[in-house]
Amino acid sequence: MERKYLWWQEMAAQDVVEYAKVCDVAILPLGSIEQHGPHCPAGDDSYNAIKMAEMIARKTGVMLLPCPMYGAHPYHHWGFPGTIPLQYETHTAMIKDIVRGAAKAGYNKFLLFSCHGQVPSTTTAVHQLGLEGYFVLSMHWYEFVRDIHDDIFETPFWHADETETSVALYLYPEYVDMSKAGKESPQPLIDKKFIGAPGGKFGKFQFYYFEGTFSRPEVEDLKLGIVGDATLATREKGEKIVGPCIDRVSSVIEDIKQRWPV
Repeated sequence: MERKYLWWQEMAAQDVVEYAKVCDVAILPLGSIEQHGPHCPAGDDSYNAIKMAEMIARKTGVMLLPCPMYGAHPYHHWGFPGTIPLQYETHTAMIKDIVRGAAKAGYNKFLLFSCHGQVPSTTTAVHQLGLEGYFVLSMHWYEFVRDIHDDIFETPFWHADETETSVALYLYPEYVDMSKAGKESPQPLIDKKFIGAPGGKFGKFQFYYFEGTFSRPEVEDLKLGIVGDATLATREKGEKIVGPCIDRVSSVIEDIKQRWPV
């Protein structure tokens, strides 16, 4: 079947159903509406998910489900102007409803492709959907590039920083204002050496961000809304990290398609 569009919402319902007979793998891009400093858009995470998902779809032929834009947030994100957070329970319920609805059109394999730190809600959705018999994988983009991140960037991967700003400069530079980029460092309640960066290589005795209440509310701890140094960002760095991510996610999809054909 010739495919004119990548996104579910761009296709007629019958075409969506017919395409499932060609490829029954669907990606649900997940991001957030969250402040990303004075230099990046509040839709940064969702734009990342949308742009990367499109690249993956062109490479693998999977169906793209509409990105819901809003995401779930840990307690320390709440209250910062520009961020519109969902509770974990709300986000989990939304994911489950989307998968159930898409399955009615013949899609049997689902990939939750997240570009925002919302592991508690996505993994909960995976396990609850698993109890209902659905095939679902949850993947966060930075998990696919942990091993190469530090070879590309000068600083750890945190928020609205060198890494995220570089990705934004590569994927949607029209929304980035580098004249407003800055550098900022929060002050958690435990030594920073015990906290693992989301996209970095974890060491011994390190906590992930959702494993404790050691982070102070960002609205009290940050002035710019940046965790890291955004001034170091370049488009070239963004391209170097996004490319391998797309290739690696695509290899997972191709393996699934080969093992479990339509």
